[in-house]
Amino acid sequence: MNRPFQKRAATPRLDPDQAKRQGQVSRLAFEALRQPGAAIAFLNTHDETLGGRPIDLAVASEDGLLNVERALATLPAA
Repeated sequence: MNRPFQKRAATPRLDPDQAKRQGQVSRLAFEALRQPGAAIAFLNTHDETLGGRPIDLAVASEDGLLNVERALATLPAA
């Protein structure tokens, strides 16, 4: 059936594993940094040490998530 007025996502949807990693890294960032603005900035700003945006790296693979978790663990406590 053709639904010409149905909204379509502009970007591909995350698979369940990617969505789980995205939620996990977001929660960890908010817990570690304690300030929403700081957590959002950390997740969305290119990090030279990690080689990309932490949110993208964490969503892409389990290894990326582990690397971002390690980076969060090295940040000074808020």
